[in-house]
Amino acid sequence: MASRGFRVHRFLRSCDWIRLRPNLNRGFSSDAVPSQLERVGFIGLGNMGYHMAKNLITAGYKVTVHDIVDRQIKTWILMISSNDNTMKKFSEKGVPTKETPCQVAESSDVIITMLPTSSNVLDVYFGQNGLIESQNHLSPWLFIDSSTVDPQTSRKISMSISKCHLKEKKGYVEKPIMLDAPVSGGVPAAEAGTLTFMVGGLEAAYLAAEPLLLAMGKRTIYCGGSGNGAAAKICNNLAMAISMIGVSEAFALGQNLGIRASTLTNIFNSSSARCWSSDTYNPVPGVMPGVPSSRNYDGGFASKLMAKDLGLAITSAAEVGLESPLTSKAHNIYKRLCEKGYDSKDFSCVFRHYYSGKDEN
Repeated sequence: MASRGFRVHRFLRSCDWIRLRPNLNRGFSSDAVPSQLERVGFIGLGNMGYHMAKNLITAGYKVTVHDIVDRQIKTWILMISSNDNTMKKFSEKGVPTKETPCQVAESSDVIITMLPTSSNVLDVYFGQNGLIESQNHLSPWLFIDSSTVDPQTSRKISMSISKCHLKEKKGYVEKPIMLDAPVSGGVPAAEAGTLTFMVGGLEAAYLAAEPLLLAMGKRTIYCGGSGNGAAAKICNNLAMAISMIGVSEAFALGQNLGIRASTLTNIFNSSSARCWSSDTYNPVPGVMPGVPSSRNYDGGFASKLMAKDLGLAITSAAEVGLESPLTSKAHNIYKRLCEKGYDSKDFSCVFRHYYSGKDEN
């Protein structure tokens, strides 16, 4: 353990990465940004990535952005208003934008990807004009994927990156490194800069990248080797989905038995049934302000993404020979919601659109 700790410390000192963590007001100058993390390429400017990139800019990082929407359906983008063009929002504020992931990599020390699906991630890394398409020598020394993907995808990309070389040696880093670092907290936490990062990969790289992650979040948790961050996120979302379904079913049953949802909420939150789905993200419209159920389930975490993540959990469980009957049932419920047209509604809509629960009056 001592020799391992020494190697980590030497790795950090050699690259001048031992600096103060970002303070909470997020208004500091670029002098507080570690030099080897300064130039950040951010790919994926959806509901989460847009706010994460903005927080990095506020923290003093030199950010270059690219959005896969512009890449994949550029013709369609030209037909919509400029207010909806996320890339244009950044360029109008003086933030460099690039047409391809490859172009982003050319001017970056670190790459962060925040994309909807495993196929999107693989395309950005290995597709035409991708980050490592037919390239043996790369400019970025660190790649961080914050997408929710299966552990196998994370490990495949990490292995491919480890076989590449750097155009310029960075301290003791001789080859590029990848971290899988999915997040928890949703859009509100992305906007507020209070995300939790679950990180897998080389521990020394995790420690070096921590200041960067804390410019977008409030907590980082090291989960172990490559793919373990992705595995942790899948397990988290599995538990979250089953919890939301269980709470919704209980509320629906209570309503049918003549108990108001607000009354049950008070009971749940002061007893053994208390959980995030009851005390923070209540699915019953009219019980809790500021959550998706209070605005017709708009915003938040889409049901189609929950269905996707549950599918990843089922695949992962099958690969290790684990029976997962509750995961399979939850997956079927969310697939049905998507088939009924509620794919873009927040996943808490299971209360209304699966159990036919009623609003609190």
